[in-house]
Amino acid sequence: MKNFFLSTLVATIAVSTSVCFADSKEALSKALTLHASFDSGLNADYSRGDKTCYVTERGKQVQAEPNSDVAIAKEAGRFGNALHFTKKSGYRPEYRGTDVLNYNDKNWSTTVSTWLCLNPDKELEPGYCDPVQIVGNDSKKGFIFLEWSKDETPRFFRYAIRPLFEIWNPENVGWEQIPAAKRPMIQVANAPFASNKWTHVVFTIENANDKSKTQQGKLFIDGKLIGTIQNWDLTFGWNPEKVLLVLGAAYVGKLDDLAVFDRALTDEEVKHLHQLKDGVRELYK
Repeated sequence: MKNFFLSTLVATIAVSTSVCFADSKEALSKALTLHASFDSGLNADYSRGDKTCYVTERGKQVQAEPNSDVAIAKEAGRFGNALHFTKKSGYRPEYRGTDVLNYNDKNWSTTVSTWLCLNPDKELEPGYCDPVQIVGNDSKKGFIFLEWSKDETPRFFRYAIRPLFEIWNPENVGWEQIPAAKRPMIQVANAPFASNKWTHVVFTIENANDKSKTQQGKLFIDGKLIGTIQNWDLTFGWNPEKVLLVLGAAYVGKLDDLAVFDRALTDEEVKHLHQLKDGVRELYK
């Protein structure tokens, strides 16, 4: 009798977990706005809007193409191919369109997910490195980025949300001159990156431009919450038509399975996203 009840309990838990995961996948699918697997090039596999990957040259956006600086590494990704930034370069792939990042001046929330593979202390060149940025028409009107610091060994890994310049930097001093605890960022020492493994990174921003609600941003690594940016006025001044998701600013390493969602994912949803066996393509294939 005891074994019967134990078996029934285990089966019930298994079914409940399966249903929960299925519900989470459906919710993730509805929230997805862009996915780039890099299996067929730089353009997105899925997008609510423009699938084209661009690069800015001489002030104009043109279609991005793989080259010696930003190559498609065959079967070297977390899932299939990967985007490989072979050296520090000004060639920065970007995705645009209000349907992708959904930026607006009323209430803006989003999530960006990607996988990274590198040894930061051996592969990155001197200076700051931002594998992923969200930028607008003016960096003083807002700037969101993942970053490796430039001088420390080992380097710090960071997620920063910089709103209007006068909010985060009223004294107009250098980024590194502001004490780490007083910057709108999450700083991680000895983050688990390596050249022989893939690390999943997710960041969120929630209720930007809406002071009536809790404004915050979260950083997750390998499905686990690392920290929260909170108690900041996250007001931006971007032109929605000019907001871009930019990859590979001084980055050297591999990047795979880029995805954007139209809201801040929950902690549990990020965990489920991390556990997708075939990556984000599972959400729409």
